[in-house]
Amino acid sequence: MSAVVVSSTISLIFARVYEQKINENLSTKKIYIIRHGQTDFNLRGIVQGSGVDSSLNDTGRAQANAFFQAYQHVGFDKIYTSKLVRTRESVQQFIGKGIPYEMLEGLNEISWGSREGQEITPEEDAYYHWMIEEWQKGNTFQRIDGGESPDDVARRQQVALRHIMKNEAERTVLICMHGRAMRILLCQLLNYPLSSMDTFEHKNLCLYQLDYTGSMLAVKKHNDTEHLKSLVLAPAV
Repeated sequence: MSAVVVSSTISLIFARVYEQKINENLSTKKIYIIRHGQTDFNLRGIVQGSGVDSSLNDTGRAQANAFFQAYQHVGFDKIYTSKLVRTRESVQQFIGKGIPYEMLEGLNEISWGSREGQEITPEEDAYYHWMIEEWQKGNTFQRIDGGESPDDVARRQQVALRHIMKNEAERTVLICMHGRAMRILLCQLLNYPLSSMDTFEHKNLCLYQLDYTGSMLAVKKHNDTEHLKSLVLAPAV
């Protein structure tokens, strides 16, 4: 799928408030989903995945602080992160306020297998784009060498998602996770096929805000970085 098609598709989806029926047994919730802040691996174009437990760099910490300043007024009942440190660091100021949090392995990034920790060479880039094209064709069972497939990630996310959604007392939750994993989770929440996951664009410390009304999910914000506008950021991947 070309960048033009992806951009056109997401514009059509989010030109209005998108509503999608989901399990009516789930409780009413406001769900804030963010990607972690920038790491040096992002900055240098090195593949991370679930096997690289990198910390935020200075820019990532500034992004985390900017998000905190913009959203500290929100009464989050619970915070969920992956088990990787870059997600926890991204919401540490909220945790410091005493908001309960939980780390879930199901929210971890996809495993890029033997590619993790490697610089993106022309050969690696070609392999990456071939794999993305396979997934866009619907072959989401295809695993990266030594790693996971989108289907694998979706299965472990389903366990995490049931856990997050079952507690009716948690009316407003903040989830911090990773780029590819976020795309897969949004497909599951909005009932999209995994082959469409690249529709959901993301940047470091972007926000997707979803309001669940008891029978419908309404997307209020998508790939939102308004809270980062005051920052001068180094480019990242």
